[in-house]
Amino acid sequence: MSKQVPAPTSEALAPIVKRVTRRLIPVLLLMYILAFLDRSNLGFAKAAYQTDTGLSDAAYALGAGIFFLGYAALEVPSNILMRRLGAKIWLARIMISWGIVSALMMFAQNEWSFYILRVLLGITEAGFFPGVILYLTYWIPTQFRGRVNGLFYFGAPLAFIFGGPLSGLLLDLDGLGGLQGWQLMFVATGALTVAVGLWAFSYLDNGPADAKWLNASDRSMLIAALDAEEGAKADHSPKGALRALTNPKVLYFCVIYFTIQMSVYGVTFYLPTQIAALVGSKVGLGVGLMTAVPWGIAMIVTFLLSRLADRTGRRRLVAAASLTAAAIGIFGSALTDNPLMGLAALSLGAAGFISVQPVFWTLPTAMLVGAAAAGGIALINSIGSLGGFVAPIAKTWAESSFGPKAGLFLLAFTALLGAVLLYNSHRISKIVDTTPHTQLTEEKVH
Repeated sequence: MSKQVPAPTSEALAPIVKRVTRRLIPVLLLMYILAFLDRSNLGFAKAAYQTDTGLSDAAYALGAGIFFLGYAALEVPSNILMRRLGAKIWLARIMISWGIVSALMMFAQNEWSFYILRVLLGITEAGFFPGVILYLTYWIPTQFRGRVNGLFYFGAPLAFIFGGPLSGLLLDLDGLGGLQGWQLMFVATGALTVAVGLWAFSYLDNGPADAKWLNASDRSMLIAALDAEEGAKADHSPKGALRALTNPKVLYFCVIYFTIQMSVYGVTFYLPTQIAALVGSKVGLGVGLMTAVPWGIAMIVTFLLSRLADRTGRRRLVAAASLTAAAIGIFGSALTDNPLMGLAALSLGAAGFISVQPVFWTLPTAMLVGAAAAGGIALINSIGSLGGFVAPIAKTWAESSFGPKAGLFLLAFTALLGAVLLYNSHRISKIVDTTPHTQLTEEKVH
């Protein structure tokens, strides 16, 4: 196709990409909201869950993080299977299975059942996020990918804007139907996840060639653009999934993403209780509403910065600045007991570590193609996800060893380290700044 049809201009592609975005992003966004909510609702359940089960802080930290062991172990094989079996069946399978396990969390009444179900949740959710990142490369040319990734990343803030109050409300319904509030929360979110997974199977297409909702001309133009982009990357990408797993550029991005995820989950798992401590209240609907503030700000900043990165082509700089802001926000939240100042600092931190991620993903996807893209994207997310395992444990260790603020200081330093690595990523991966298709991103695309 790419030999017969010349690669279209960005201006010609723009309306097609908008149509694709309107079709795909709402369902992918809803899926990500539920993925993030099923992980992070544990933060809302923390106090009530520990009170009812007698779970210690150390056991909670281990269980919160152990999710990422099974998740990380199966990321690469999951993405390879998705590439072979097709996106719609694989993404739907992931959702349905993790929704079932999430609902079963209502039976986690002791340490071992808690650990087992958290590991199973990680195993069943493995491959969802890198699968979506890979899936978007099937549809969205690189020069538009930052902004589309940014829209997908609204899932994390929206999970807290709407999911936070929902989780708080369910916790306040403690005793309804003979169930604890945290049990109601796990059952409700798990059932909703299964329902959305069934819908996604009937709604998604595997790629542009299957998209009957695009006319033939638009399909040909989009496929031509994507084929030309793949051809441009072929000379620079590792050849095959296995070579991608040992490629220095891919491994460098793994380290960066690890630091990002450390900052994300080191804050996310404890944000509700941190805000509750600032305002002197228990975790319920009121605190759930307050947690929506940082995520609302994060969503606005992500929208603006992902477009700025696409418009200017300065993705590396934008990403490094975002993660630096996250470090400043996390650090600042540890220095104040004032509720307003604390909320402002947490808002800066959340805006930073959410907005950096869609811009970050434009860097490795600009150099990976085919099976290498499936394996490389999954490996980056897999190693990065281990940051979610390490973060709560490292935070707890720092606080027990050096004082109650030391955990946040450690997370801030980790985010700052990631910003430095991001800023210097061109030294490892110059391909990101020099490929012809990436230079297209420096044009103003309206």
